[in-house]
Amino acid sequence: MDQPSDLVTSPKPVTDAGPVVTTSSGQVRGAWRELGSTASLGRTWRSAAFLGIPFAQAPVGDLRFGAPVPPEPWDGVLEATEYGPTPQRQTLSEITLIPEPSIPGESTLNVNVFTPAPTTDSSLPVLVYIHGGGFTAGSPAGPWYDGAAFNRDGVVTVSVSYRLGFDGFGRIEGAPDNRGVLDWLLALEWVQENIAAFGGDPERVTISGQSAGGGAVLTLLAMPRAQHLFTAVHSISGAIADVTRDRAQTLSRRLAVLAGVEATRSGFATLSEERILELQQTAQEPEGGPEAPFAMMQRFASEGLALGPMVDGELIVRPTLDSLRQGIGADKPLVLGTADDEFSMALDGVKNKLRFIPARLLLGKAGLKGDARKAYMAANKDVGKRGTAAMLGRYLSDSMFRAATVRIAEARLAGRATGSAGTWVYRFSWRSPVFGSAVHCLDVPFYFDCLDGERVDALAGATPPRLLADDVHGDAVALIVDRNPGWPSYEPGSAQVKVYDTPSSVMSDGYASVRPLLNR
Repeated sequence: MDQPSDLVTSPKPVTDAGPVVTTSSGQVRGAWRELGSTASLGRTWRSAAFLGIPFAQAPVGDLRFGAPVPPEPWDGVLEATEYGPTPQRQTLSEITLIPEPSIPGESTLNVNVFTPAPTTDSSLPVLVYIHGGGFTAGSPAGPWYDGAAFNRDGVVTVSVSYRLGFDGFGRIEGAPDNRGVLDWLLALEWVQENIAAFGGDPERVTISGQSAGGGAVLTLLAMPRAQHLFTAVHSISGAIADVTRDRAQTLSRRLAVLAGVEATRSGFATLSEERILELQQTAQEPEGGPEAPFAMMQRFASEGLALGPMVDGELIVRPTLDSLRQGIGADKPLVLGTADDEFSMALDGVKNKLRFIPARLLLGKAGLKGDARKAYMAANKDVGKRGTAAMLGRYLSDSMFRAATVRIAEARLAGRATGSAGTWVYRFSWRSPVFGSAVHCLDVPFYFDCLDGERVDALAGATPPRLLADDVHGDAVALIVDRNPGWPSYEPGSAQVKVYDTPSSVMSDGYASVRPLLNR
């Protein structure tokens, strides 16, 4: 494909009249953006952005805490040139390294479509991206999620919003469970019904996401009801919630007590979003009050997230791994992996204090003891040489993310049958010069090929490697277009893993260092 020699990943607006597309609810007008030019052909590259298109009615009033309802049709042409309101109601720059703005307003259930060929084709593959944020934060309006680079490579890109926190995932008497999951399903149904009008092929839809978004696509992969809505999956640092009904009920009751309301739909409806946002954090804290970062991460590593997709026995019929072992989603190609040191940065503020404390002692306090601790330390000698904080951070990363990658890959092997698709596993090992390790979110600008994007330098330094972005993004495009990212699939006995670094490589059993944690 003849690509622009000077692609801009912060697209430049074009003054031409924006294209108009007809959706199932009415017409929408987007805006053209210039991506760059190809000097050899004298060609200017551009794509169109359609922002803030509602896929559901505003979840307010009687619709709050309800299942999402498709939008009412509108007359005339809806101007889709600015991002729509977001369910995120606060800026969480101190928590996330990805710029994800909060946009006020009621119509928070919307999609953003980026396409190189609106109204002229219906055969391009489609990427649908679900943002992360621990199921309580994040925004599809983040500039890194602009589909410019994927558009350059012939992929229509869609980013979606969904209800967050207690509004999206809290267990509420009288309300449907897993409202955030229902939002994902309706957004994907909108894609099936409408994406051809934007140049996309509804039979070639890859779903992708990072962190909670990576967990979201794994949840969907293992959900019988979702199987007809996509054809491939790419999970980046996926965090599966699989919250139990009992745990969700306990959180709901505690939040109701804190608020002084009944733990029912009518009771919670008396609380503003802002009040619930405040109380849901308090309700998740231990009785003693707020925790230090390490204690919080340790608790998440052992207990998992308290707000997120719940195993309700109906929509999510069983835990994700159990469904994968039964072969649900086995016909869908899956790429998954993590960064090497997802949450090591949580210990940066105390690493000097930790350097004189033996790592084995702190690993014991974190719950790793006996033969498992001995084997784990032996398997991670290279990390131990970087100090106690590095070892403890790797253990947290392994417990919360990296061990799950192996469990998922092996569950897929157990559920494999004739006609099953491949599973490909990777590690993102390139160390940020800012943090000295491969931390959470670091791979996202490489995935979207937006290295000159807003605040990328704060995460990846002033000169992140161009060739690494070509590799990560190129493999993503290969999955979307060809259903195969291009390295050997994960198989028994070899467990081949792509290691993204400078240079990248493929190694056998690339997650061997987490195996001491798998059978505890």
